[in-house]
Amino acid sequence: MDTLYVGDVHGCAAELRDLLGMAPDAKVVLLGDLFTRGPDPVGVWRAIQERGCETILGNHDARVIQRWREDPDKLRATPVGALMDAAPEALAYLEAAPVFRFDDGLIAVHAGVHPQLGPEGTPRHMALHMRRFPDDRLSDNPFWYDAGWTGPLVVFGHDAMRGLVRRQHEGRPTALGLDTACVYGGALTGWLRGEDRLISVKARRAYFAVG
Repeated sequence: MDTLYVGDVHGCAAELRDLLGMAPDAKVVLLGDLFTRGPDPVGVWRAIQERGCETILGNHDARVIQRWREDPDKLRATPVGALMDAAPEALAYLEAAPVFRFDDGLIAVHAGVHPQLGPEGTPRHMALHMRRFPDDRLSDNPFWYDAGWTGPLVVFGHDAMRGLVRRQHEGRPTALGLDTACVYGGALTGWLRGEDRLISVKARRAYFAVG
């Protein structure tokens, strides 16, 4: 069975269903940021349940968990909070999501890995948030995958502004970024590992403003 890795869904249920329909027999691994910002978190959750999708934790997912723990009544006023209230199993799904997933020589993570120390030396915050290394405060800092990473292939999301990212070292793939900004009007992109094939569904519209 092939595995389909899917970039940030962000509540784009219609696009997720279309993408999953393009690979009906594949196992599905979502790269985090499942429910926020987009129009239909309930639809995303239904698609996850129907297909049995697995996920890793994204920074927005971690924020949903934190907000629910701190002030559930305030979060209930949002579409994501309404989902968590109506379907506690959706919250449990996020709480059980790992920060890293290791699949036969491949690393899946939401944002990235420490380019010298790998997953073992990557703090949780960095795994969920990092774009540039060692941090995003300076625009002159290189992106983490251009800062010396030569390890196994890392499949990640999180960086909609960069879009599709592909890097190699000595002819071997080392980084594949799949966040192609669906919620901002771009596309939802997945990668079929066995076929080494990208599939994509154009966003029906921009659901959330950039910036």
